[in-house]
This record gives sequence, C-alpha cells and structure tokens, in this order.
Amino acid sequence: MTNVNPEELEGTTLNVYSYVVKEGKSVGPREVMRATNLTSPSVAHWHLQKLEGLGLLTKTEYGEYTVKEKVNVSGHLWVGRKLVPRLIFHSFFFMGILIIELGLLAYPLIIQGQAPSIYLYYLISPTAIATVLFLAEGMWLTKKIHAENRKKPK
Repeated sequence: MTNVNPEELEGTTLNVYSYVVKEGKSVGPREVMRATNLTSPSVAHWHLQKLEGLGLLTKTEYGEYTVKEKVNVSGHLWVGRKLVPRLIFHSFFFMGILIIELGLLAYPLIIQGQAPSIYLYYLISPTAIATVLFLAEGMWLTKKIHAENRKKPK
C-alpha cells in the first residue's frame, strides 16, 4: 500500500481522486474538469499528474488516467467506490447500542409489567446523545464535501 501524506490528499486533489475512483474507468482531464467543476483542463491535468506522482493513478497510452491503488483517506472509509466519513460508522455503532438499551428498557415494562429501573434511563441518555452527535457531524461533513465538489473555484 502506498504511504500518502494526508496533507497531499485533501481539497481539490481529494475530489479529483475520489471522482476517478468513483468512475472506475480511465478518465481524461476534460472529463475531470467538468465533473469536479475546475476552471480549465490544465488545472485538472495538474491534479491528475500530482496523483500520478503520489502513485495513486497511472497514465494510459491514450493520455487518460486510471486508478492504480485505492488508499485510505484520513477520517474516511471506502464503501465500494464511495468515500464515506468515519463518523457515520461511529453513529451506526452507537445506534446499535441504543437499540439494545431500548430493548432492555422495554423488557421489564412489556414482559414483567414493571416500571424499568431509573438507571436504564441514565444508560440510554449518553448513548442517544452520542448517536445524534456522530450522525449530525458525519452528515455535515458529507454535505460539506459535496458542496466543495459542486462549487466553482474562484
């Protein structure tokens, strides 16, 4: 696996890399320019060359670029060809725990007809808060990345 400096793979370069991985085929500078809203093919070509220099892309004989290696990106995970913030996975982990805790809370009420212990409410509160916070932060980060992909550079 290629050891890539996280500072080298961020911003527009990360958007270009993510696009090439998502396409799953060879792409040229003009196609990258249109898809990532860059100002010119030369800007797209510069980012493609930078990714080639990092060992992540390879240039075909037709002047197009294809993925050589898919690497981990700081704070993100690849799900198929889509880059997803890790915070989303943390929220799903806490959501699973929350469901179990709600089951523990409902068990005495439904099966035994007794009111659940007050301690279960203290158990559920931090888990619910963690679920909401991780999910909100993950969705905000996803929205921010998509907004950066759509906006025109100045």
